[in-house]
Amino acid sequence: MNRFLYVLALSALLVIPALTAQERPDALKAYNEGRFDEARAICLAEIEANPRNIDSYVVLGWSLIALGRHADAELYLTRAYETVRRDVRVMQSLGEASYFLGKNEAALSWFRLYVSTAPEGARVAQSYYYMGETYLRLERYEHADIAFAAALHHTPANARWWARLGYARERKSDWTWSLAAYDEALRLNPRLQDAIDGKARVSGRLRS
Repeated sequence: MNRFLYVLALSALLVIPALTAQERPDALKAYNEGRFDEARAICLAEIEANPRNIDSYVVLGWSLIALGRHADAELYLTRAYETVRRDVRVMQSLGEASYFLGKNEAALSWFRLYVSTAPEGARVAQSYYYMGETYLRLERYEHADIAFAAALHHTPANARWWARLGYARERKSDWTWSLAAYDEALRLNPRLQDAIDGKARVSGRLRS
């Protein structure tokens, strides 16, 4: 009888942690499923329990950016970068938060740091894309061209990015290569209005 009770108790000890792990809220799963506010709440609870949980800060930053709460994202991500770890994911997210807050030079600094530190990182293409958009804001069109081209090197099937590359080249009066970028955008997505309009503008320039 005692042996039976011992085995039963041991089984319970093994099963209960497994059930607890299954029932624990998963912030990354919530984020990936588009439940951004739920992911945010889970991350805040995790950080309260363990203020040095860098993964919780990362997913929190992603969630806040997805929610459009860019100032909050910048606040928490800066805290993570300065007090927990200089994680490359935090660098990239700080670039995005800065971009959406209109802090152009800060955004470029963070994106440059990210792509130089993690040249094969999961968000390298996205970072180059945002660099291109930032350079367009600053009217630095040659730099925008280079950044969009780098983004497309990593993600060549993105029609919208090809259209943005065409626009950057158009802004620096590089009509032939602008048309080539618009044509590639339309090959990938024949209904992309920005590319349709851009091609019409550039074709007119080439005929004049």
